[in-house]
Amino acid sequence: MAAAGRAGPGARGEGEPALKLLFAGTPAPAVPALQALLASDHDVVAVLTRPDARAGRGRREVRSPVAQAADAAGIPVLQPPTPREPAFLEQFAALGVDCAPVVAYGALVPPAALEVPAHGWVNLHFSLLPAWRGAAPVQHALMAGDEVTGACTFRLEQGLDTGPVYGVVTEEVRPRDTAGDLLERLAVSGAGLLVATLDGIADGSLAPVPQPAEGVSLAPKVETADARVDWSLPAHVVDRRVRGVTPAPGAWTTWRGERLRLGPVEPLPTSLGLAPGEVSVGASGVLVGTGRGSVRLGQVQPAGKRMLPAPDWARGARPAAGEVVGA
Repeated sequence: MAAAGRAGPGARGEGEPALKLLFAGTPAPAVPALQALLASDHDVVAVLTRPDARAGRGRREVRSPVAQAADAAGIPVLQPPTPREPAFLEQFAALGVDCAPVVAYGALVPPAALEVPAHGWVNLHFSLLPAWRGAAPVQHALMAGDEVTGACTFRLEQGLDTGPVYGVVTEEVRPRDTAGDLLERLAVSGAGLLVATLDGIADGSLAPVPQPAEGVSLAPKVETADARVDWSLPAHVVDRRVRGVTPAPGAWTTWRGERLRLGPVEPLPTSLGLAPGEVSVGASGVLVGTGRGSVRLGQVQPAGKRMLPAPDWARGARPAAGEVVGA
C-alpha cells in the first residue's frame, strides 16, 4: 500500500482515541465490525442503521442487529428513513466525526454526507474488488464457483463499490460452504481488517489505491425468483447455486404445484438414468436428476411446514415413478 503523511485531521494526543467515528451498518454480519471498533482505540460516538422493520408472524417492529448491539453498548442510534434527510445531515455534521466506517448499511450515502468527515466513509465489502461489486458479493462468488474470495476496505464514493482500496484479506471457499458459512467467516476477518485500516488512516501509514480497470463483475441482490433451482443445469452447478442462496433467500423448487424449499444438496457424478428434475427414492436417499449427473437432497421444507430430512418428506409424499420436481 502507498503511504500517506502522518500529520492530519485524524491525529490525536497520546492516550486519546485515534479517530472519532460514526459507524453505519444494519444486518448481523456488520455486528463483528462494530464490536471490534468498540474494543479498539477508536471512539464510536454514534451508529447509523436502517429504521426498525416489521418481522415475524406477529409483524412486530424489530430493531436491526446493529441497533441492538449499539443499544447494548450504550451508543446513540440514528435511524433516518434516508441519509439524504436534512435533519440527519445536520445531526451528522454536528457530531464532528473524523471518519464513517460502513458495513452493509443498506442505503445509498449521498454526496452531502460523503463530504462531511475529513477521512470520508470507509466501506468494508465482502469481495476482492473489483470482483463482485454490489449487494450480494458472497452469494455470487459461491454461485460462480470461486475458489478464493475475501474482504476489502475502500473509500466510499458515488460509484457502485468503485472507490480506491485500502486493504484486503483473502478467504478460501470450502467445498461445502453456504453463503451463510462464508459470510460468517468474512465478517470476523473483515472486522479485523477494518480496525487495521482505520489505524493506518489515523497514523498516516495508509493511502487508498485505485481499483484496476480489469476484472470487474457485478453482484446484484439475489431475489427469491433467482433462487429457484434449474434442474437442467449440471449437478455441480445446482449444488453451488443452492449453497449460494443458503440461508437467504433460500433455494426452492415446486412439487405438485406447491413450493418446496431446499437445503444444501450433494452432487453425484452420475445421473442414474434420471431425467432433469426426476425424483428417485431408495436406500441411497432422495435423488433428483439434473442436466448432467444427479443430486441427493438433504433437508427440505414443504409449504407451510418445517424443514425435515428428505427421506422423511418422501415417506409422506410418495413420489411416483417418473414424477418430477420443478414442473
